Amino acid sequence: MSHSFKLLLVDDEPDILEFLSYNLKKEGYEVHIANTGKEALKIAFEIAPHLILLDVMMPEIDGVETCEQLRLMPELHNTIIAFLTARSEDYSQIAGFEAGADDYIAKPIKPKVLQSRIKALLKRYNVNNQNNTTIESQYKNSNLVIDKERHIVINGNEELILPRKEFELLALLMSKPDMVFTRDQIFDSVWGDNVVVGDRTIDVHIRKVREKIGDNYIRTIKGIGYKFVG
Repeated sequence: MSHSFKLLLVDDEPDILEFLSYNLKKEGYEVHIANTGKEALKIAFEIAPHLILLDVMMPEIDGVETCEQLRLMPELHNTIIAFLTARSEDYSQIAGFEAGADDYIAKPIKPKVLQSRIKALLKRYNVNNQNNTTIESQYKNSNLVIDKERHIVINGNEELILPRKEFELLALLMSKPDMVFTRDQIFDSVWGDNVVVGDRTIDVHIRKVREKIGDNYIRTIKGIGYKFVG
């Protein structure tokens, strides 16, 4: 299974890249490396990797900003992004998830543990793709259309490209207008029940979606969750 997956490793420390690359190539993955965020954006656009391991602390463009820019590329909307970093402070994890990361892996990490984490993340990649083929390709209301195949939101005459988690959040709410989704349902559907994210994460994503599509579509149901109103 593993040899069909493309991985992109991004870190400004050559020793870490060499160590990770060696161990993952042994598992049969096609491994690409980048030393900077800028280089990562270029390579990711060219090869559309299945999974990106991204260091947070890098010069020029840091990992969080790199992740935000990766999430704006429609070609990468199914790509799994995991931060691999020695920083374990809560704020960096929150920033990472807000930027559109799928997981957060602290280093140092043993090769066997890293391999099992990657396998679990790539299973999620397959689930995402299966879900995309089985659910409707478009959701519409009077003035808003979400096009899952093109990964865009059409608001009136304007086409919007939302970062992946914002897109998935809006798609979930629009899939059943007027149904109240609890916070737990939203977390499980958009982030996966294996990922631990802070309580603020969902609220930040809702705020960002409202900023882009307007305040009228998503209603807060206090103490429960959110619903989409047409």
